[in-house]
Amino acid sequence: MEDTGRWQSMRSAPRDGSRILVTIRPSEQGPGAVDLVYWSKGDRFGADAWRASDSAPGMIIEYAEPELKCWMPIPAAEEGRLDRPPAWTGSSDDELDGSGI
Repeated sequence: MEDTGRWQSMRSAPRDGSRILVTIRPSEQGPGAVDLVYWSKGDRFGADAWRASDSAPGMIIEYAEPELKCWMPIPAAEEGRLDRPPAWTGSSDDELDGSGI
């Protein structure tokens, strides 16, 4: 997966099981945050969904599509790039597709 280093629309997120970073939309449960997730095809533990990478059978953390704002590939493990990027804070979905320029 190419490391673009920028947030992208969830419409383009890979649904092949690879792990990616996502921005979770802010809600009454808390502010926006970043999590490491993967797309999971339905199994005996749940339906097709985005799951947190630290999920385990019996303790699955799933995100509904509307909960996720945008995604980016996992940054390469380079010196000085070991921190998670901050959650995307733009105000419009259009900005993710480049039309906010």
